[in-house]
Amino acid sequence: MIEAIILGLIQGLTEFLPVSSSGHIVLFNKLFGITEGTVTFSIAVHIATLIAVIIVLWKDVFEMIKKPTGKLALLVIVATIPMGIMGFIFKDLLKSFLETGATVGVGFLITGTVLWFAEYISKKEKKNKKLEETSFVDALVVGCAQVVAMLPAVSRSGSTTGGALFRGLDREFALKFSFLMSIPAILGPAAIEAIDVIKDGSGLEVEFLPLIVGMLAAGISGYLAIKFMLKIFTKTSLKVFSYYVYTLGVLVLIDQFFTRIFFQ
Repeated sequence: MIEAIILGLIQGLTEFLPVSSSGHIVLFNKLFGITEGTVTFSIAVHIATLIAVIIVLWKDVFEMIKKPTGKLALLVIVATIPMGIMGFIFKDLLKSFLETGATVGVGFLITGTVLWFAEYISKKEKKNKKLEETSFVDALVVGCAQVVAMLPAVSRSGSTTGGALFRGLDREFALKFSFLMSIPAILGPAAIEAIDVIKDGSGLEVEFLPLIVGMLAAGISGYLAIKFMLKIFTKTSLKVFSYYVYTLGVLVLIDQFFTRIFFQ
């Protein structure tokens, strides 16, 4: 039960903070022996974070449903294409990536670098594209940035927000666009995994209470994380988060190659 709560909190918070949910789950696994849980549990907490996005950004979501050929909906679709293609082609290869200290540490460093340079470039260029000025090329570039997050410990929200700032999007719109992109990014893999679980039948027998508790923890923490980011992002530099993940990356690599306390 406690593990379900902790996993839900980690998933909800780090899904929308630009610090990598997958990397933090590996860290908590190594530090406290908390495992990722079953595939069914993983699907459930991801769906909970998806619901959190829809609740917070319901006006934008409703707008996309109401106008599926409107610009916002089309931008999200275009931005999703690169990850859809790469995920289909390299799904099995990416699953084979070992979540070692080396891959996790490098993933954190990549995230930090993306955040730092995106912030630097956005301050230098000082562009503030709103929805109307955002092009489909901008959306495609942000979508390509999301592909990088398929690597272990690379933050999806960090990559997409960084990519959006790199293309000169307004800070508030960049963050909202990143969150809206998370809807297909979460829903697609979750649907595929759910189909695999149903076909295989191995993940259907789960404890109901931990599943619900984990979903609640993920949904509530995800909701709070989204609201927090929307409140601070216009005035807070991404470099703050880059220093955090840089520190984690360096510490993980030191442990992997020298101290070997947690990563053997």
